[in-house]
Amino acid sequence: MTINKVRKRKVENELGPHCNMIDFSFQLKPKPPFRLDLTAWALRRRPDNVVDRWDGRTYARVVVIEGRPFEIGVTQTGTLDNPRVQIAVTGPQLSPRLKSTVVSALERMLGLRTDLSDFYSFARRDKKLWELSQRFLGLKPPRFPDLFEALANGFSCQQLSLSVGIILLSRLATNYGVPFQKGDSTVYSFARPDRLARSEVQALRKLGFSRNKGRFLVELAQKVTQETLDLKRIENLDDKAALKELYQLLGVGRWTAEYALLRGMGRLNVFPGDDVGARNKLKSILNLRKPLNNEGVNRILRRWEPYGGFVYIHLLLDGLSEEGYL
Repeated sequence: MTINKVRKRKVENELGPHCNMIDFSFQLKPKPPFRLDLTAWALRRRPDNVVDRWDGRTYARVVVIEGRPFEIGVTQTGTLDNPRVQIAVTGPQLSPRLKSTVVSALERMLGLRTDLSDFYSFARRDKKLWELSQRFLGLKPPRFPDLFEALANGFSCQQLSLSVGIILLSRLATNYGVPFQKGDSTVYSFARPDRLARSEVQALRKLGFSRNKGRFLVELAQKVTQETLDLKRIENLDDKAALKELYQLLGVGRWTAEYALLRGMGRLNVFPGDDVGARNKLKSILNLRKPLNNEGVNRILRRWEPYGGFVYIHLLLDGLSEEGYL
């Protein structure tokens, strides 16, 4: 990693008028093959996602580091097989810790260091899986920055279409995220636990959340903020132990727990089998006649162990492609 440029300027944001802001950039080399557009869309999922932004060339997101917001932009400059990504960071402070934190966050969210050689070797032995993997060659397994965000996504999308869930998540960000002034517009980080913990369930009702989902989100945020819940500890558990811990949380059932394992903890073997949209997609690509239930999904996915969760992400992109987003 090399710093290409550092530039100071003064802007106005919530840190105060005329706060010193620093722009700096550097390059990273992802493990090939890599396509930023596919991986960014696996995070973005819908065009009205205000947190994970994609303009056709640059993936951008506001992250909060040590209580301060930073705008991160990622652009691919290399090829599929010899990838390079250019990282641009704008924020109020430059330090060695900041740079390493940004790199760590991007490696997690965009799977930059994930080596998928074994997956492609495995997929070559199965015609259906090979076709799917080659359609989206360069996709890396994305992860949310932390388990809190994964659970908040799970709560918001429970028993709703993904489109409605993303609308709710975007409202959550604009009301409980940290704002960042970007030119003439304001962009937002994902909802912060400390801000959400001070909210009332009725306030979330006004944003379109059900009373139960409002309770789930507020209680989760309060436990994280009060440090009575250590989500990082859960991330270090094996699948069975992590599921047991997650089931103890208010509002977490099988789908939300499995979704959190995959999208928050990077467990690529976990396919959230209660996801109706994913089940229908799986049925379609395998040309099955009968509808699938959770047990049927698990039975089929034995042929693709331990990559069921990565198949789930490919099916997401397949749906996005059919809807014309890719």
